[in-house]
Amino acid sequence: MHKTLSFAIVHFTVAFLVGFLLSGSVLIGGAIALVEPIVNTIAFHYHEKLWQRRDVANERNTLAV
Repeated sequence: MHKTLSFAIVHFTVAFLVGFLLSGSVLIGGAIALVEPIVNTIAFHYHEKLWQRRDVANERNTLAV
């Protein structure tokens, strides 16, 4: 759990710094740091669903041979 929390802090810090450096705004940097993990989590969910479909299709092709 410590490693997970450490990674979350690093992720937040990097997102904030990138947003701040690109915009020059602490507010925008903070907003990006808060919104980015949410969007990334949703994108990851759909990414996983697509890979699961691919795995099922490959398994069917393997069994059909």
